[in-house]
Amino acid sequence: MRRPDRRVLPTIIGVSVLTTLAVNTAVLVAHDQGGTPEATPQTSRQQFVAASGNYQLSPTALAPLGKRLSPHVLVAAPGTLPPEVVERVRKVKGVRGVEIVDAVQAMVAGKRVGVLGVEPSTFRNYTPKPTAQSDALWRNIAGGDVAISFTMGNDGGVQLGAQIPVGGKQKQSNLRVGAYATMGIADVDAVISHASARSLGMPTSNAMLVSAPKVKAATLVKHLRKLLPKQARAVEVSPKIDYPEAQKLPSANGQVMTAQQVQTVIRAAHTRLGWPYVWGGESEKEGGYDCSGLMQYAFARAGIRLPRVAADQARAGWVIPYNKAQPGDMLIWANDPTAPGYISHIALYLGNGKMLAAPRRGTVVQIQDVYTRNMRGAVRVNPRQAAGLA
Repeated sequence: MRRPDRRVLPTIIGVSVLTTLAVNTAVLVAHDQGGTPEATPQTSRQQFVAASGNYQLSPTALAPLGKRLSPHVLVAAPGTLPPEVVERVRKVKGVRGVEIVDAVQAMVAGKRVGVLGVEPSTFRNYTPKPTAQSDALWRNIAGGDVAISFTMGNDGGVQLGAQIPVGGKQKQSNLRVGAYATMGIADVDAVISHASARSLGMPTSNAMLVSAPKVKAATLVKHLRKLLPKQARAVEVSPKIDYPEAQKLPSANGQVMTAQQVQTVIRAAHTRLGWPYVWGGESEKEGGYDCSGLMQYAFARAGIRLPRVAADQARAGWVIPYNKAQPGDMLIWANDPTAPGYISHIALYLGNGKMLAAPRRGTVVQIQDVYTRNMRGAVRVNPRQAAGLA
């Protein structure tokens, strides 16, 4: 995911220098970090929301949940998106909704993560169902809190209700962690209100989510790129993962790993045994590894470039049933109770019911028995496809 205080951005990368926040990229990206517990926490949405305290919000400060829309494309630019561009995007055939947000890469509790400034009443409609339905969560954000992803809180050790610094390396303000709430957008680990974003000096209205349920996302991205300013970027959000029959998988032609590559990946992963789990860790420099950082390290030793995060690594090949898995495949789980279906954990399959993984905070890289709770299958890595994502 990153070296200390630095995130590798696998998707959208802006180009301006944001002097106010003292960070070097304006981004809206896609990310997950690290393992999640084998045991599933209680699923009550309220469990992940801090008590609102004394916020003096009017009854109309937060609108009720409207019609939920799935975001299909992210657009981001270094500066404010021109209104005429936004209007052209709204008029694209098949587009059902456009949500304007502020987007930046910033420091949150000492970690460099993707941050969105949003209008709580409307942005909630673009989030996973448990997150969208929580009035308390969005009231907290409207009142000045920051909501962080479940993995950042659970495995990054950031406590619910804690006061944490948010901003740039030079200038930060303390905000309360009002909720754990994964937004289903990889690499977005913190969400605040537009008002909080302005107070931190974030760029204004420099990004948007686009919902177009009946349009192929790749086609939409290609079309949008013709409408966007030169420095703007567009990328698919959570593309669908195909589940082909195992017997239809290719056996060569560079589409699957060679036997030598498989052995190299497994040997490389074994060299990391005993290293601590570190949320955001991808090398010795961080002092340890998280689940996807471990995968990226091991596959790189075999010359295979993976995207950084579990949600994207799950797209680096064909998803197949676990009972068809072979050594060298990756196993994937959707453990995040705030975003059902979002791939939040990944491990390397060794065969015979064993896997090598960086499980969660407080553990070390280890060999484990495979468990199937919340498992979504195995990924047969396609080196070409993986490199394209990376």
